[in-house]
Amino acid sequence: MFSRLSLAAGAVAGDIFVFIGMQTVNALWIIPGAREEGRKLERAELDSATNKAIGELRDEADRARSNRRLCIERGRLYVNATGQCVERPAQPGG
Repeated sequence: MFSRLSLAAGAVAGDIFVFIGMQTVNALWIIPGAREEGRKLERAELDSATNKAIGELRDEADRARSNRRLCIERGRLYVNATGQCVERPAQPGG
């Protein structure tokens, strides 16, 4: 019915097809998702270390200065009256 040569060729073609399919899945879904998860974990770790260092500062004025600088570095707006970091309002015309 089928010769050994055609079975071997079919197996090789199937292996190539599966390999290409898995590489596509990795490139489009698995690797980008893992990278984003790694970024989130790294960001959370750095934020935790920063907040711990800020908590160890001597007085409230030092904490406020550090929080303000950190807020500005993140592209947000620091409100002095409340001491909170809020999203920057949208600029008109842009």
